[in-house]
Amino acid sequence: MKYRAEYVIGDLQGCYAAYLELLDKIDFDPKQDKLWFVGDLVARGEDSLSTLRHVKNLCEQGAAATVLGNHDINLIAVWRGFAPLKKKDKTEDIINAPDCDELLNWLRRQPLLLCPNEHTVMVHAGIPPHWSIKQAKRYAREVETQLSSSLFQLNRVLPKLYSGEADEWSEHLNGFTRIRAITNYFTRMRLCKKDGALEFNFKSSLTDEMPADFRPWFEWQVPRERKILFGHWAALKAEVDLPSARALDGGCVWGNCLVAYRLEDGKIFSASERCPKD
Repeated sequence: MKYRAEYVIGDLQGCYAAYLELLDKIDFDPKQDKLWFVGDLVARGEDSLSTLRHVKNLCEQGAAATVLGNHDINLIAVWRGFAPLKKKDKTEDIINAPDCDELLNWLRRQPLLLCPNEHTVMVHAGIPPHWSIKQAKRYAREVETQLSSSLFQLNRVLPKLYSGEADEWSEHLNGFTRIRAITNYFTRMRLCKKDGALEFNFKSSLTDEMPADFRPWFEWQVPRERKILFGHWAALKAEVDLPSARALDGGCVWGNCLVAYRLEDGKIFSASERCPKD
């Protein structure tokens, strides 16, 4: 289908009012336009339930598509009883909703990687320097198969996805260790070494001191045939725009803004609405 316009939208995090304002600002029409979401649809905003329902509805109409973020996967783990419901993640309404099973069965079947067009690839956190885009697509499918499988298999894999320490990557990794490592790259990565070693604690801006030998994953210069569109890193405030990567998490839930990136020309649109403070 030929769309009037296509937009990639940064982490919603349940910021429903800002999301609706942004749709109004871009004059979104589901019959003519398409939205691409970089994941973390839910969590710390004021209305994750309405946000999730709205995005699901648009996706089922063919007017939107989303990848999974770490908060989305965490919500699935809460639903299946493998992670605690955190107060700061305002998702209890989803767990208690009459359509909870319908929503989360849909959510777990969403991909980790999408290609909005021939020039771009979209993931939640990033693609490490030691993976090609072709490899990333293959690795993403491995995790997607696990998460979208039977509930029995989902219940087996979810407890294995969480670890305080990053796994050392090797193509020869197998089993749940491999699935966890792939998931961490796609949904948790900020800093890494050139060989892909991850560091989970740093969440600050690019001007802050980083651990020795670690750099933002997108600063390792490797040839890319597609520009990587990503969210996850709120402290970047959607200000990083490189030939190979574009940050889109504007940090709305932290008092900044929700942004949309128009694919045709790279123009940024933002909502002025902010998430309510507790």
